[in-house]
Amino acid sequence: MAELSGPCGPGCIGSASFRGGLPLAIDPMPQSAQHRAMTLAITPSGQACGARVTGVDLTRPLAPGTIAAIRAAWLDHHVLAFPGQRMNADDLERFTSYFGGFGDDPFIRPIPGRDHIIAVQRKADETAPLFAENWHSDWSFQARPPAGTCLLGITIPPVGGNTEFSNQHAALDAMPAQLRARIEGLQAVHSARNGYAPTGMYGANDKGRSMDIRSDDEALEIRHHPFVRDHPETGREGLFGCAGYIIGFDGLDDSEGLPLLYELIQWQGREEFRYNHEWEPDMLVMWDNRSLLHRATGGYDGHDRLLHRTTIAAWGGA
Repeated sequence: MAELSGPCGPGCIGSASFRGGLPLAIDPMPQSAQHRAMTLAITPSGQACGARVTGVDLTRPLAPGTIAAIRAAWLDHHVLAFPGQRMNADDLERFTSYFGGFGDDPFIRPIPGRDHIIAVQRKADETAPLFAENWHSDWSFQARPPAGTCLLGITIPPVGGNTEFSNQHAALDAMPAQLRARIEGLQAVHSARNGYAPTGMYGANDKGRSMDIRSDDEALEIRHHPFVRDHPETGREGLFGCAGYIIGFDGLDDSEGLPLLYELIQWQGREEFRYNHEWEPDMLVMWDNRSLLHRATGGYDGHDRLLHRTTIAAWGGA
């Protein structure tokens, strides 16, 4: 378990001190009592990514040093879980804003009275297909996809409903040379059409869903992103996106591109690259869309489930 506190001091790399790739404790600078840096306890999951963070109260404004320490841990572990956070909507929006402002959430109407919070929910008796059950990186079809996502557990079923994450740095590192040679230099074609176009999964024929999803022809637009790319903050190479929002590769016809996408998703979601996250009520989870794929799982029929979600805007380099 590592402990982090305070702002960056001498010997920093980025926003935290490192030795052997692991963040170390940082001595806090004098601050007011209200904004005094908190000491974070970070416990890695022991899986391919993910860590549990305690020693911080996210219902209070955070000191710059605490924010820097959380960001360093986020970049290192890719998924952070903060248990025991009885956050309201103001708290969730304030926390999100520390890490780059709000991303644009298309196709899903925000909760009443808020512009940046959407409800990820499912009623106990709902029969519509599970939302977001396939691997994806949130909104990868945008020109500037969000850097991260924050998800706050409000009503959590007693069974099921885990979220799985897959580390795409690890997936690239372990990829066989022959497969890697086939993807070098490829531009992936991203689109929301399979999900959010009027003919898509969440389109006109999607009935009985409690989430407020609004399909639109805007989902037919396409964007190109490198399939192998450097993380904009850490510089580490990884895979970005997967079949679903990726509908092909520029320069490859479907007879070649679609079988390659299928082969890749089998690789990208392998067990050894995964972290299986178990939810708790009042738990906030933040993850890095630039490093990961994720997907929802079911297993909680007969139970309500409600989480509030924000997205962190693409990193501006500051």
